Amino acid sequence: MPAYAGDPKTGDDTGTGGQPPVHPGEGSGANSGGDSGGNSGSGTIGAHIRINQKTAGSSTSTATATSSNANWKPPVCWYEPMYSPDEYEDFIKSSYKGAQEPAASYAKKRADEDYHKGDKGLWWQVQFRNDNYTDACPVTPANWEIWVPPAQPRADPNQLTPEILSELAYNSTKLPKPPVALNPSAEHLKVNLGTRVKFAGNFDRVWTTASINYKGVEMAATTVATPVALRVDAGTSDADPQSCTYDLVKGDDGYTVDSKDAACNITYLRSSGTGTYPFKASITWKVTWTDSADPDGPARQPGLPDGLSTYEQNVTVKEIQAVNR
Repeated sequence: MPAYAGDPKTGDDTGTGGQPPVHPGEGSGANSGGDSGGNSGSGTIGAHIRINQKTAGSSTSTATATSSNANWKPPVCWYEPMYSPDEYEDFIKSSYKGAQEPAASYAKKRADEDYHKGDKGLWWQVQFRNDNYTDACPVTPANWEIWVPPAQPRADPNQLTPEILSELAYNSTKLPKPPVALNPSAEHLKVNLGTRVKFAGNFDRVWTTASINYKGVEMAATTVATPVALRVDAGTSDADPQSCTYDLVKGDDGYTVDSKDAACNITYLRSSGTGTYPFKASITWKVTWTDSADPDGPARQPGLPDGLSTYEQNVTVKEIQAVNR
């Protein structure tokens, strides 16, 4: 007998944590993605959702995208297609064999429905985004599986959709850290001398596709993250200005910035002494999504929040030494 969120064996009916239902071995999901660019990561979520990330070229380290909206959360759980009626009958009879109440009543409820044998459609089962099960799932233990006919008059709000797939893709996206190079170098910055900021290496948009292709249910969504701005922070109030923001420009080798002729360049006003200042560079990414595996497809609504990727380095600032003659 599997354990459940709101485990029927314990009588916990909250649906706010615990283990998801068991299911047969994972099927092979669609390996979707853009037609070009380097493959920078793939994997699965839930039972049959395939995640595939592509980049148009980046030579820098990556980190999981951070949402610019602190209130944004990815889906905790959703329904995925899992069983034909005959498979569902086998699942219920094997998983609930000898179960105590109220699990026994749950199994009887499905048996009384005759598992929808002879009907066209599939049983969809709740799946969880991660293995912690600490966040509340809106699906109740009374409906770990739902019957989905080919034409639904009204879909369940937790049923998998391209929008949910786009949110799962967003949550799985890894963004390059800003490949920032300073001139003078980080170890040789000078008081009252402007600091030039530029990118080192290729840097371009990133797209991540979440897709499912199982038992005739096929859908995909692709999030596309495009770098739009670079913000640098001096790491001290003894700088003028304390931060600068630059628009990123698309060049032959991707998006870039060179602050040589910019109106904003950080100038340190005081030496870091025997220590350092925590210089930080952050890139803002405009994130859109399409309801297909094509990153160049039309953008869909509702929109996703901007993404952020950040890099920090310690910089040493020294006084310029005068030469006495």
